[in-house]
This record gives sequence, C-alpha cells and structure tokens, in this order.
Amino acid sequence: MATGAQQLDRQQKGQAQPSRHRFSVDEYYKMTEVGILSEDDRVELIEGEIVNMAPIGIRHAKCVDNLTELFGLLLPRKVRLRVQNPIRLGHNTEVQPDVTLLRRRDYSQAQQPGPEDVLLVVEVSDTTLIKDRREKMPLYAQAGIPEVWIVNLQQDRIEVYSQPEGGTYQATRRLRSGQSLAVPGFPEAKVKVEEVLG
Repeated sequence: MATGAQQLDRQQKGQAQPSRHRFSVDEYYKMTEVGILSEDDRVELIEGEIVNMAPIGIRHAKCVDNLTELFGLLLPRKVRLRVQNPIRLGHNTEVQPDVTLLRRRDYSQAQQPGPEDVLLVVEVSDTTLIKDRREKMPLYAQAGIPEVWIVNLQQDRIEVYSQPEGGTYQATRRLRSGQSLAVPGFPEAKVKVEEVLG
C-alpha cells in the first residue's frame, strides 16, 4: 500500500510543473506603481526574477560609508556618485550595487543609468560573496561594465575585475591592507584598501 507521500509524488509526476514568469524592467516598475512592490522593498531584478536583497550589516554599512567619503574627497564633481541605487543592465535586469561611479552628465529621467554611463561598480560582500561572484559578476561583464570591485569582508581584501569580454572579466587582482588601487579613468585618485575596510 502506497504511503501518502508516495501518492503525492505520483500525482506530482503526472502534472506539469508550474512555469516561471520572468519580468521586464518596465513590468517591475509597474508593480511599484500599482502597489505590489513598494520603494522600500529591498529587491533587485536579476534576469527577470525579483530577488530579495540581504539585510545590511554594521561592517557592510561602514564600508559603504567609507567608500562614499573617499570617492567624494578624491573626485569632487568629476563623477556622479550613486549609493545603493539602481542601474539598468538590460531589458530584464536592474541591480542595486552598493556604490556606482557614473560619468558626469545629464541622465534620462525615463530610466535608470545604464552600462554606458558606468565607470565603476562596487559590491560590498559578506554573506552575499558567492552570489555576487557567481550571479552578478557575469551580468556586469555581459553588460560591459568596465571595472567591478568586490570588497570581500570575509577575507579582508578588495577583488578588482576588469577587461570584460565574452561574459567574463579577463583580468582579476586581489589587494590587501597596505596596497592601494586607482579609480578607473582617474589614475591620480588612489584608494587604500585599509581605508575602505576600516
């Protein structure tokens, strides 16, 4: 005699699996307009799927504050500094990096800045390290974002990814305290790793 679990398993095998609906960025914004999502929801649109973002921990927040202050001091009025705000990577992907440096120009009010506007993306990663490397890095590379920094709080270092080609970054560097790195496009603007990590 079949158990209840076995009967349920047989029923499920005979049924079609539910399909996923993938959303475009426009549909994603429509959800906010009609109240399905609110502007306070911590979510991103990753390849058509709405994904919850992890809560911001104390050290994570401090690193974002450090980066914001450093970039503001090093590059006053040379870039547009965007903190935890969206950038649109394509028809069905809009992410919210921790810090983005944008080219200094006027942007369309119809949509968020896109890859052509971005000089640098910074992701501060603690519990999200694997997700940032496996899911977000390929998206940034496919979109042609010229350089991405992952502030790796698990290993106290900054990982620098550059030269996007074929959906991956061709060059990778890992820097620790005592080392510094230049802001892309501004070789005179040097950031010390320990100033970011605190």
